[in-house]
Amino acid sequence: MAIYLPQTAGTSAGALTPRQIVAELDKYVVGQTAAKRAVAIALRNRMRRQKLAPELAEEIAPKNILMIGPTGVGKTEIARRLARLAQSPFLKVEASKFTEVGYVGRDVESMVRDLVELGVDMVREERLEEVRVKAAQNAEDRLLDILLPPRSLAPDEEPGGVAREAQQQTRERFREQLRAGRLENRVVEIEVREKSFPSFEIIAGSSVEEVDINLKDMLPGLFQGKTKRRKLKVPEALQYLTQEEEQKLIDMDSVARAAVERVEQAGIIFIDEIDKIAGREGAHGPDVSREGVQRDILPIVEGTTVNTKYGMVRTDHVLFIAAGAFHVSKPSDLIPELQGRFPIRVELEPLGRDEFVRILTEPRSALIKQYMALMDTEGIDLTFTDDAIRRIADFATTVNERTENIGARRLHTVLEKLLDEISFEGPDLEDKTVTIDEAYVTKMLADIVKNEDLSRYIL
Repeated sequence: MAIYLPQTAGTSAGALTPRQIVAELDKYVVGQTAAKRAVAIALRNRMRRQKLAPELAEEIAPKNILMIGPTGVGKTEIARRLARLAQSPFLKVEASKFTEVGYVGRDVESMVRDLVELGVDMVREERLEEVRVKAAQNAEDRLLDILLPPRSLAPDEEPGGVAREAQQQTRERFREQLRAGRLENRVVEIEVREKSFPSFEIIAGSSVEEVDINLKDMLPGLFQGKTKRRKLKVPEALQYLTQEEEQKLIDMDSVARAAVERVEQAGIIFIDEIDKIAGREGAHGPDVSREGVQRDILPIVEGTTVNTKYGMVRTDHVLFIAAGAFHVSKPSDLIPELQGRFPIRVELEPLGRDEFVRILTEPRSALIKQYMALMDTEGIDLTFTDDAIRRIADFATTVNERTENIGARRLHTVLEKLLDEISFEGPDLEDKTVTIDEAYVTKMLADIVKNEDLSRYIL
């Protein structure tokens, strides 16, 4: 699953010390200090490396990280927030994607191709910001040419004559009306490029990703699309023309080069559920491919060159963060070569009642704040007492102990059950002020928690 993270941090990532990086992560993830320290050092070392001489920088490989801990304790969230902080192309993949029966999973190199696509999207968005004003001006001029076609000069007319000046004044009045929104109901006819693709399939290569990449270059006539005249209202026409002008002003070759460089120097790949591919040969059934998948992933992590449609991409300096619960297997079950490529190992602690209370209230996007905001859209003033929050944490801890321990994700299931009636009846409530106290929490959840068989299915 690809995750694109355009948000910028308040402070320049290059100026952040490891202590400040941990402080930023603390705003979103509760506890797990050891893991935060490890990723903060890895990010700071990447910044330090960029200040070295090229010859020495080339020799310094990133110190990949292996996170070990049960589900729902913050492994993925730490990596996501780190990528957002560093403004790096970030991709999350599931290791289990490469372990389907008969090894029909995705080609392991697809993770690098997907990362490059994300890098291209990031760079293109940055370039769009740079040309947006110019593109809007060009689109406005094109639309004015359609609304008020330029008049050709008469043989005896001078370029700066009275007629030309009058036309220019009329054009400026149209421009003012356009910006004021007084032309929104006008309909104009513009040339629109049809998005047409040839209706045939090509099955070739060892994977879908290798079917190729230069097909549009080989058969340009099939992919260029025809143009047709369409009638659009002025706002729609202006939006279409603006998009066309933006594409004209962006040099996609430059975007591709910048994206490849950013991926090579700052890319982060998060490999989740790596414990699912831990195990030696000798197993039966679909598990026999586990060690084979490890050996396929190994060259990507070690550093190799992957062919993408934007050019060759080296993975030598991509930072890999792997994570797994390792309930059944253990890190030493990975092949030695792969173990050696994850020199930094951090163990994340299971979450208990105190951590749940903090998760419900402290982070910027804490669960309690989310539900209060959702109910506020219905005009409902939802509040939680401190006793109620502690009681919710108690119930979540109890259910985790009696059934499967799914960490902080249990808070989602508990809160959904707790607020089921309010969420359903919300639009029809006459009293728009609702206070969740300890008694209400006990009333809604006590029966389910007492009945262990029922809680297995509901919570």
